[in-house]
Amino acid sequence: MNSTDYTEVHGITIPTGLYINGEHTPAHAGNTFAITNPATGHTLAHLADAKSTDALAALTSAHNAQETWAHTTTRHRAEILREAYTRTQAHAEELATLITLEMGKNLTEAHAEVRYGAEYLRWFSEEAPRHYGNTLPTPEGTHLITTIHKPVGPSLLLTPWNFPLAMATRKLAPAIAAGCTSILKPAEHTPLTLQYFTHLIADLLPAGVLNTLPTSTPADISEPLLADARLRKISFTGSTRVGKQLAAAATKHLQRTSLELGGNAPFIIFEDANLDAALTGATAAKLRNIGQACTAANRFIVHESLLEEFSTRLAELFRTQRLGNGLNPNTDLGPLITPTARERIHTLVTDAISQGAQLLAGGYIPTNPELAEGAYYPATVLSNVTPDMDIARTEIFGPVAPILSFATENQAYALANDTEYGLASYVYTADTARALRAAGHLHYGMAGLNMGVISNAAAPFGGIKSSGLGREGGAEGIEEYTETQYITLPNPHVATP
Repeated sequence: MNSTDYTEVHGITIPTGLYINGEHTPAHAGNTFAITNPATGHTLAHLADAKSTDALAALTSAHNAQETWAHTTTRHRAEILREAYTRTQAHAEELATLITLEMGKNLTEAHAEVRYGAEYLRWFSEEAPRHYGNTLPTPEGTHLITTIHKPVGPSLLLTPWNFPLAMATRKLAPAIAAGCTSILKPAEHTPLTLQYFTHLIADLLPAGVLNTLPTSTPADISEPLLADARLRKISFTGSTRVGKQLAAAATKHLQRTSLELGGNAPFIIFEDANLDAALTGATAAKLRNIGQACTAANRFIVHESLLEEFSTRLAELFRTQRLGNGLNPNTDLGPLITPTARERIHTLVTDAISQGAQLLAGGYIPTNPELAEGAYYPATVLSNVTPDMDIARTEIFGPVAPILSFATENQAYALANDTEYGLASYVYTADTARALRAAGHLHYGMAGLNMGVISNAAAPFGGIKSSGLGREGGAEGIEEYTETQYITLPNPHVATP
């Protein structure tokens, strides 16, 4: 490969091509697309732009490698993942810098994402050789039933822009552990991190086991692949709208489907809550990743006795959040991913105010020159929000905190469950029994009890209802990439009549 196949981004060398069958290659049609820094609006790099022909070439590569890869030992796959973990940790500075440059979050949070993303590599390196089957006698005792797990086959991994590394390792690590080959498609806004990550680990894997396809048009990848019976699995993190479209397309060949979709997370604060702890948790749950997380608290449901104090103090905290380029060590909140995202969020805020919500902090588009080129939006607090307002029913995906109030415990649960979504939820109370009772009443796949951050590689991440299907991480994560086969044989412990 000659030097023109690489580009320099902030002093970091990145391959510009697609990665298919163990080689970096230009797109078949020669297309490229630009990656933009949301903090400045400036172009960071141009990458090869995969289209349907490239997607099918990647699937052929994955299909051809699948049988051999499936029969490698779990110990061998575990050692590969462990080395990938070590390399990711060793190159944390480069990965964090790329995350900040293409996504916008500050460097502190970008480093936290690298640690979090690396943890999936380590976790599934440990899970790979411990994916247990089972053996039990039939009820009549004449036979034994043994179950084993087989890799489902070539898998399409579609990742979002908000966590460019961690959402990829959360999918790729269990695929590798299970013995599946993969086609990894990074989000069109943030492919640089995965280009670099692919470059870091490429020599660990046989040709065809990992194929990485940056593209400006995701449908050009997903549509031809889902129409091909050789693809056996799709894992997608993104919007509910797109997730439903992908799920419908997957029915043609009944590909296994994992979907981690939108959220509308309630953050309930009961009257006995430790308010200092609740404010700390609220700030983390809302402003982590600039509010651009599916687990972000979307509605703060506060007991009427704490409403005024919580609202006032949260607004004070939010006003201290400093906007700026994520590379600046003084920055708390970087830019949103695009100006279009900012306009959508600002429209939700102004619409709520027009319907009677009270603006306590933020709620404006910055005009100062140092922020003029980026898609910045300040940390915003709205009180007097009602359940019928769009801002209470829509996933905000930005640093805006709408506050609603309740009087009784059952009212809190009713407000929290009044949504089509069911991903993350949060509860603050001093009463352990009530905290556990709340988890039982909340229709969500995850509940943080007196915690504002709930993600962990050891946990089965995922939602219910319109928030998706399946689980990522934990012992359950590898199961999404396997099929169960049972084998029956005569029970040798039963005496022959």
